[in-house]
Amino acid sequence: MSKAKKVLEEAMESNILEIDLVDKSISLFEELPGILEMTHITRLTLSHNKIQTVPPGLANLTNLEILNFSNNQIGELPLSLSSMPKLRILNLSMNRLYNLPRGFGAFPVLEVLDLSYNNLSEKTLPGNFFMMATLRALYLADNDFEYLSSDIRNLKQLQILVLRENDLIELPREIGELSRLRELHIQGNRLTILPPELGNLDMTSNKSVFKFEGNEWVNPIKKQLELGLSHLVEFLKSEQYRILHNRYLTNKPQIPPPCVDKAKKISRIR
Repeated sequence: MSKAKKVLEEAMESNILEIDLVDKSISLFEELPGILEMTHITRLTLSHNKIQTVPPGLANLTNLEILNFSNNQIGELPLSLSSMPKLRILNLSMNRLYNLPRGFGAFPVLEVLDLSYNNLSEKTLPGNFFMMATLRALYLADNDFEYLSSDIRNLKQLQILVLRENDLIELPREIGELSRLRELHIQGNRLTILPPELGNLDMTSNKSVFKFEGNEWVNPIKKQLELGLSHLVEFLKSEQYRILHNRYLTNKPQIPPPCVDKAKKISRIR
C-alpha cells in the first residue's frame, strides 16, 4: 500500500479534518481513492508532488478552507475551483501555470492567494481576477508581468502585495487606492519610476514593509532612496515629483531589459 493511500485510510477511519500528503510522489488523483468524497475535510496539503491535473470534482469538497498545491507540475486548473464556498487560502506556487480559467476571480471568501513561481502575465489573467473583494494577501512573485491592471484598486482589503522578480515596467496609479496595504514587494523588476499616488500609502511605519531593490530607478528616485524611505515617500507626495512624473510619462526613460531568462525558471526551482 502506498503512503498516500495509508494516510487516506487512516483519515477516513478517524474522520479527521486535515489531510497532509506532502512529498508522497503523487502524480494523479486516481492514486487517492475516495478523496473527492471526503466532503468534511477543511484542509488539504498536496505540496511537493508531481500532480499535473486538478479534477473538477475537487470543488465537491465544500468545507475546504485551505488548499495547498505548492511545488507540483500543474499546467491547468478547472473552472469549478473558484466555486468553493469556504476556501480562504489557496497556494498554487511553483507550478507550470501559463493562464487561469475564466471566472477565476469568483472565489467568495478567499483571503490568501499564492501564485508565485509560475508563468503568468497580465495577458493571461481572467477579466474578473481583481474582483476578489475578501483578498488580504496576493503573491505574484516570479511570473512574467510587465504591467498590472488598474483593476487592482478593487482589492480593498489587500494588505500584502508581492510582485518581486517579474518584468514590471511600471505600476498603476490605482495602487495608491489600496489604503490597507502594509507590505509591497517590487524588487527585481524593470521599474524606473513610481506613481505619485504611492505616497498615499503608509509605507514607513514599524508595521510596514516596502522592498524595492534591483530596479533601475531614475536619478531623483535613486537619490531619495539613498536618503531613506521616508524621504522617498515625501518626495512622491510633492508637487515637484508630480511634474517630474508627468514629464517622464511623456518622455519615458529607457526601459531596462528583462531581468532574468524566464524560460529557465522551472529548472531553477526544481
